[in-house]
Amino acid sequence: MNAIITVVGNDKVGIIAKVSAFLAERGINIEDISQTILSGNFVMMMMVNLSSSSKALEEVKKELADLGDTLNVSISLMHEKVFSAMHRV
Repeated sequence: MNAIITVVGNDKVGIIAKVSAFLAERGINIEDISQTILSGNFVMMMMVNLSSSSKALEEVKKELADLGDTLNVSISLMHEKVFSAMHRV
């Protein structure tokens, strides 16, 4: 099962490392990643595969939000199908 993770907030050292380590610890593979800095704001999108995850989607979603709080960034996760439906033209 694929999902989309978005991370948005003030740029600082370690955001990618901490989010990647979080995912690796839970058996979540990063399939694709894009990140940029827009006017000092860090913006990252990841497509991840949760097929081998040790945790359920809703639990990962909550834990990512908590990680975002500790990093002072916003982290959200949504199922790929929901993301695609929301962004269909």
